[in-house]
Amino acid sequence: MAASELFTKFARVWIPDTEDVWKSAELLKDYKPGDTVLHLKLEDDKETQHKIDPQTKELPPLRNPDILVGENDLTALSYLHEPAVLHNLKVRFMDSKLIYTYCGIVLVAINPYEQLPIYGEDIINAYSGQNMGDMDPHIFAVAEEAYKQMARDERNQSIIVSGESGAGKTVSAKYAMRYFATVSGSASEANVEEKVLASNPIMESIGNAKTTRNDNSSRFGKYIEIGFDKRYRIIGANMRTYLLEKSRVVFQAEDERNYHILYQLCASKHLPEFKALRLSHAQNFHYTNLGGSPVIEGIDDAKEMRNTRQACSLLGINESYQMGIFHILAAVLHLGNVAIKSNERDADNCFILPNTEHLIIFCDLLGVDYEQMAHWLCHRKIVTGSETYIKPMPKFQAINARDALAKHIYASVFNWIVHHVNKALHASIKQHSFIGVLDIYGFETFEINSFEQFCINYANEKLQQQFNMHVFKLEQEEYMKEQIPWTLIDFYDNQPCINLIEAKLGILDLLDEECKMPRGSDDTWAQKLYNTHLNKTTLFHKPRLSNKAFIIQHFADKVEYQCEGFLEKNKDTVYEEQITVLKASKKLNLLAELFHDEKPATSPTEGRPSVARATVKSAKPRALQPSKEHKKSVGHQFRNSLHLLMETLNATTPHYVRCIKPNDDKFAFTFDPKRAVQQLRACGVLETIRISAAGFPSRWTYQEFFNRYRVLMKQKDVLSDKKLTCRNVLEKLIKDQDKYQFGKTKIFFRAGQVAYLEKLRADKLRAACIRIQKTIRSWLQRKKYLRMRKAAITIQRYVRGYQAKCYAQFLRRTRAAILIQKFQRMYSAWQKFLRIRSATIVIQSFVRGFRGRRQFKAILREQKAIILQKHVRSWMARSKYKRTHHAIIYLQCCYRRMMAKRELKKLKIEARSVEHYKTLNIGMENKIMQLQCKVNDQTKEMKSLLEKLSGLETTYTNETEKLRTEVDRLRANEESAKVSSNKITSLMEEIVILRRELKETQAQKKRLEEGADKYKAETDLMVSQLKEQNALLKNEKEELNRQIQEQAKEITESMEKRMEEETKQLEIDLNDERSRYQSLLNEFCRLEERYDNLKEEISLVNVTKPGHRRTDSTHSSNESEYTYNSLLSSDPGEPEDGTRRMEEFPEQKGALDMSLFLKLQKRVSELEQEKQALQEELDRKEDQALRSKAKEAEDQGVKARGAELEYESLKRQELESENKKLKNELNELHRALSEKASPAVTAPGSPAYKVLLDQLTASSEELEVRKEEVLILRSQLVSQKEAMAHKETMTEPMVLLEDICKMKDQGEITQAYMGLKETNRPSQDCHLLNEDGELWMAYQGLKQTNRLLESQLQGQKKNYENELEILHGEVQNLKEEINRQQQLLAQNLQLPPEARIEASLQHEITRLTNENLYYEELYADDPMKYQFYRISLYKRIIDLMEQLEKQDKTVRKLKKQLKVFAKKIGELEVGQTENVSPAQLADEPIRPVNIPRKEKDFQGMLEYKKDDELKLIKNLILELKPRGVAVNLIPGLPAYILFMCVRHADYINDDQRVRSLLTSTINGIKKILKKRSDDFEIVSFWLSNTCRFLHCLKQYSGEEAFMKHNTPRQNDHCLRNFDLAEYRQVISDLAIQIYQQLTKVMENVLQPMIVSGMLEHETIQGVSGLKPTGLRKRTSSVADEGTYTLDSIVRQLNNFHSTMCQHGMDPELIKQIVKQMFYIIGSVTLNNLLLRKDMCSWSKGMQIRYNVSQLEEWLRDKNLQTSGAKETLEPLIQAAQLLQVKKKTDEDAEAICSMCSALTTAQIVKVLNLYTPVNEFEERVTASFIRTIQVRLQNRKDSPQLLMDAKHIFPVTFPFNPSSLALESIQIPSSMNLGFLLRV
Repeated sequence: MAASELFTKFARVWIPDTEDVWKSAELLKDYKPGDTVLHLKLEDDKETQHKIDPQTKELPPLRNPDILVGENDLTALSYLHEPAVLHNLKVRFMDSKLIYTYCGIVLVAINPYEQLPIYGEDIINAYSGQNMGDMDPHIFAVAEEAYKQMARDERNQSIIVSGESGAGKTVSAKYAMRYFATVSGSASEANVEEKVLASNPIMESIGNAKTTRNDNSSRFGKYIEIGFDKRYRIIGANMRTYLLEKSRVVFQAEDERNYHILYQLCASKHLPEFKALRLSHAQNFHYTNLGGSPVIEGIDDAKEMRNTRQACSLLGINESYQMGIFHILAAVLHLGNVAIKSNERDADNCFILPNTEHLIIFCDLLGVDYEQMAHWLCHRKIVTGSETYIKPMPKFQAINARDALAKHIYASVFNWIVHHVNKALHASIKQHSFIGVLDIYGFETFEINSFEQFCINYANEKLQQQFNMHVFKLEQEEYMKEQIPWTLIDFYDNQPCINLIEAKLGILDLLDEECKMPRGSDDTWAQKLYNTHLNKTTLFHKPRLSNKAFIIQHFADKVEYQCEGFLEKNKDTVYEEQITVLKASKKLNLLAELFHDEKPATSPTEGRPSVARATVKSAKPRALQPSKEHKKSVGHQFRNSLHLLMETLNATTPHYVRCIKPNDDKFAFTFDPKRAVQQLRACGVLETIRISAAGFPSRWTYQEFFNRYRVLMKQKDVLSDKKLTCRNVLEKLIKDQDKYQFGKTKIFFRAGQVAYLEKLRADKLRAACIRIQKTIRSWLQRKKYLRMRKAAITIQRYVRGYQAKCYAQFLRRTRAAILIQKFQRMYSAWQKFLRIRSATIVIQSFVRGFRGRRQFKAILREQKAIILQKHVRSWMARSKYKRTHHAIIYLQCCYRRMMAKRELKKLKIEARSVEHYKTLNIGMENKIMQLQCKVNDQTKEMKSLLEKLSGLETTYTNETEKLRTEVDRLRANEESAKVSSNKITSLMEEIVILRRELKETQAQKKRLEEGADKYKAETDLMVSQLKEQNALLKNEKEELNRQIQEQAKEITESMEKRMEEETKQLEIDLNDERSRYQSLLNEFCRLEERYDNLKEEISLVNVTKPGHRRTDSTHSSNESEYTYNSLLSSDPGEPEDGTRRMEEFPEQKGALDMSLFLKLQKRVSELEQEKQALQEELDRKEDQALRSKAKEAEDQGVKARGAELEYESLKRQELESENKKLKNELNELHRALSEKASPAVTAPGSPAYKVLLDQLTASSEELEVRKEEVLILRSQLVSQKEAMAHKETMTEPMVLLEDICKMKDQGEITQAYMGLKETNRPSQDCHLLNEDGELWMAYQGLKQTNRLLESQLQGQKKNYENELEILHGEVQNLKEEINRQQQLLAQNLQLPPEARIEASLQHEITRLTNENLYYEELYADDPMKYQFYRISLYKRIIDLMEQLEKQDKTVRKLKKQLKVFAKKIGELEVGQTENVSPAQLADEPIRPVNIPRKEKDFQGMLEYKKDDELKLIKNLILELKPRGVAVNLIPGLPAYILFMCVRHADYINDDQRVRSLLTSTINGIKKILKKRSDDFEIVSFWLSNTCRFLHCLKQYSGEEAFMKHNTPRQNDHCLRNFDLAEYRQVISDLAIQIYQQLTKVMENVLQPMIVSGMLEHETIQGVSGLKPTGLRKRTSSVADEGTYTLDSIVRQLNNFHSTMCQHGMDPELIKQIVKQMFYIIGSVTLNNLLLRKDMCSWSKGMQIRYNVSQLEEWLRDKNLQTSGAKETLEPLIQAAQLLQVKKKTDEDAEAICSMCSALTTAQIVKVLNLYTPVNEFEERVTASFIRTIQVRLQNRKDSPQLLMDAKHIFPVTFPFNPSSLALESIQIPSSMNLGFLLRV
């Protein structure tokens, strides 16, 4: 197309600019061929001229239309050039806050320098499974494409992430790996994906550092291969590293840091394990303070150290190895502080001061010799052909050797860590495929570029060549696929530059050659470069002012390299002697591993070629004969590793991510065009654009072109063949056929042609808009005229009407006056009548009241007399009762006194048993008696003295009282005299005062009379005023009453609103609880499925024979959920009959335990509460006992110890008597029960008799055992006394070992020891009485004995009290149990005879269950006793079951006999005929009579044999086809059949059958749902039947709440014997599981339809025009064959709804399911809308609203408006409205904030950022408007999450829905194969 057609007036172009690189301008007039300048107007309205080069005549690049700006793919732009790319990236980054953009096959990622919420789990799930072009650009989209291509093409993939430092390469690589770890998961339980992610913090700590451009810059390249198995799950990983920047260890530029790990060590110096490293602050070390910036703002190095150590532990690097690494790194820091001094006399010599602290620490940490290391740091060994010399080094050379050693040590540690990380990530199983992630440095150019930048740029040259070839290959494949004539595209090939670097006699080759020269230097190498390449290749140049530098023309830019340091860095020399010293370390084994045989750990073949190993070389390599690997230089190793990397990348399918750094200041969302365009040129993005622009960059499918440019076609041009239509139209629109090509499925356009077509389309639409405006304006004017005419007519009509109204009003007034007169007269007469009537009524009321009051008083007097009589009689009865009660108490006291005397006699008899003890001490008895006599005499004297003293005190007190009363009397007389004298004087004074007051009063009276008149006048005036105020107050009162009523009304309304809000909140809380419960249930199902899968895998592994058939694990696993083998578990000690019974009844094995487990769950919680209460009561009692004991001990002291011994003996006697009383009470209860119970129940052999007898016998045995224990304890006490008495004869008393062993705890032993210690103290008074020493020994022995006996008796007393409490508790429990059994027996007597035995056995099982719980708590500390008890319990249960079976058989036999007898009786009755003569019988004719059979009354039950249960489950559940049942039979028929079978089992009182049937039913439903888990019809059918079965269990449960809607016949069908409430809960949980499975099935069916039908499909044709698409084309939004439309969604909804209705599902449940379906549709649609920029437009909002209206119409058609489904679409509706409303002013912002209440702030801002005009008439949303929205919404408290949770499932409820269907009317069709069921 000619330039004159494009460069017309108002066309916009790009012109170069020094600041913004490119600036936009607009043409002021048309361009004509031959013009030398262009007249332009800039965006700031300044006019300028742009000169055109007269030689090239190249015009400035044109600017794309505004609708193409901000595209997801840069190749979708019509004009492809540098300014268009830069502007598009800037608009997306600055205005839309989008950091990702496609550029063909490249993902351009701009670092936002801000944390964005676009990397969460919800975003990963949204991108998972999507095509790369179907969502907005994202690193997850690239990762998903790589993962999908690996699975689809079975070809290895690689993701190449490049960019300069600070652009975000490492972060992008981490997000890609996180995506793989999340989507694929791990193939084993080893959590390999966690280990892959855990490798990042380790590698960042040892390989990343702060630079001037990035705080976390990777100073090495890495390529991570993530391995996958055949199921494409992560199994392992492998890492290769490239070119570690070792020079950073010893040198950092200003404002830079060393590697992070060194600062992390210094920050963790305070930890105890790091004390040995002797570290200090990073500023104190030379290697970490060179850059002067040891701290990064916002980074906690100590915390990062903890993360690093955790990651090391996760990857298998144990603590010892970690500490070894930290020792080595700390040694490197100390090595940098070793000061090397030069010799003042000889400059070629240097030395280290003796006892240098840091060198000592270095040698100590590494375990090397200090002298050796100090020597070889300053000397080197030179080896000649025959001799070896040790030569001192100058200072600068020694410092370089020290730094080289530090670099080598650090690099070795780096290699070792990489090796161990790879070992930890190594795959244990065979790797099927892999995805590689290459995180490598981008093109670098600095002011001073050295060897590192040279290698980096060399690597980028290789990668750029591979990239160019791949892009070229893709373009060629696309053209060949579409069969377009292929012409060779000229693109830049950087092979010459690569040859310059790596070819023979290239730069690297000459560098290696110079390194081998004995006297090689950087200067000589530079001269060789000049001589070899200068003026021979255009890519090599020499700087003008330097002879030590060279320039290479790279693909991105020219770079000048300084030759200084190239040779040294390429050699990477480390002296062998220093390495030898390190090898000799015996302290660190890790150090020996690092330098073992000096094998390079960075060999390219081993996967870690990057870190160039420092080779220890001697002066003459040939003398040491190093290996070939040692001869390789750093450049040679890097070249080899780079070749290996290229081979790997060429063998994979590459995916490219180019990271861009927007500014150097690290400001968030700030775009620097200069820096951005430099990186775009360097990373190859512009090269991709250039290659695309050289061919046909714009590509449209025929359908897309037809839809977009339909407006340019005439009706006659539109044909049925869209391809031919597009061809004809293009031939008319674009004359030059070279500007486009027709492919098989697409139309290819050259650059600029789409913009030209867009211009034609915009002109056509503009003309159409003008015509529409003209028509609309004329229509508006005519409407205005018609409105004015209509208004004039209306005014006339109203004026005439007003005149007529005035006349009519006069007539009405006249008639009204007459009516008023009439009614006034009538009112007067009526008032007079009312007054007379009122007076009459008042008189009547007073008369009647008088009579009533008189009658009431008479009744009241009579009632009070009755009350008085009642109280007198009650007092007389109480008095009589008290006298009788007192007499009874007196009799009881006398009787008890008699019994106490008897007991005292017994105690005295027992006390004589101590005589044996006295016989052993005959020698001391006389002396003790003497002492006792002395004590008694002194006591008598003291008593006599006390009596005399008391007599004196009484006489004294009497005399004192007499004197005191006399004194009080005299004082009273004196006071009365004083009072009377005072009173006389006061009376005289009062008389004087009264006379004076009388005179004053008379004068005042006159004044008051005068004032009274005045006051009266004032009062009259005040009364009138008060009346007026009263009237005002009445008005105010009325007003206040009205306000109060209004306020009360408002308060009532507010309270109602508050109640409604609280109700809503409670409903929300209830739903939350339900959702949590159902999510837990879902998690349980997921774990159960996982368990089943693992079980299947294990069974597959264990299969030995190929023909062996494995049983289905589904049944067993499902059955295990509801089958708890608690009673019939296989214990080692279980009897053989129990085992045999388990074999005979395999189906009943779990059925018995189900109800037991459900009951035990309730009982356990109750017993836990009771146990806690009892424990608190016991603790309280123990505290009280301890306090009482302490008080008694303080009060009694030493003298009361003998009394305590007697008290303990009495206590034992009381225990024995208490036991006897308890036994007597039990015997009396036994007799009372035998007397009260009926003979039938208490007859010997009956179950109830045996139960009670067993209980009473057990309690009696328990009491006997307790008695025996008391006797044993008593005998032990006597034996201890005897032992202590035997020990008294020894001179030094001591505690026997046996007695110490008998002591129960440490406290008793301590108490006994303290007693002995006290007895060993000498006493002065004893020696006065102890003449011969025997009394002293006897006294010490008795004292010792008393101490020991006291300690032991206190312990035994405590034990006795505990045992007594236990016995009391047991007796109380037995009493309660007896009362309960008596009640149960009374209830059983009321039951029919056939049900008594079953009921008694059921009660026995319940009792045993409770007893089991009790003994479980009792034997908690003794598992063996508890085991024996359980075995005996199992035997008793089995015996009961056998007894039950025998009784069932007996009942059946008796019933059969009863039928036989009844038949015989009937025959006898028939035989007895009346007395009729034989002649009459013979003469009477006999005629045949038709005897109809009486129909049997069907009870709505189905009977089946036990063996037919499996057949029932198989035919009714497993093999039943829902379609036949739903079409031909009544809904819910299987549920009714199952319930009727349960009814029959309940009717015959067979609990085992009930449990077995319910368990088999649940397992069968689970099995069929697992087998057909994706079949909506199956899942819906069984959800409906499960709910119906649940409703039947409720309806016929017998509970009043569920029987309200039953008929009397249905109430008769209720369950009689069993309460299945627990099973109802189990079935309800099963229904919840089925509902969740149904939701998943619906989601899987609807998921592929939603995006296509709700977003992409144009339901309203022509509303939304498609925009040009790029290389990553989206799916067509037009309904082609195979795509989904809105009609597809509606049809699917109809299918779901009709299926559920056919299955008879509850209407309320259908509403909940529809609500869930609509939520899925709304959430998925909104999530895709938030992640797709091309869908956020005005026209798309209209499409969405139309689609939503169609769904709402569907709800109305199905009568589901109240289901709440519409509310779930509210966020989507508001998002669509947000796309359509105005977005300019503050009023618009306020309207948006109030309208979008269902959207979060993040979603609103995201939609506004993504809003994209489709046509030129729309406008973009400004950044200021978005900020206004954010300010207005900043106080809104909502979730920061961007996407809706599409996996959310609303909590489901199952409202009770009783059935009106009668069970007896149900017929079972023969097609169900249930003929074995018998109707009962």
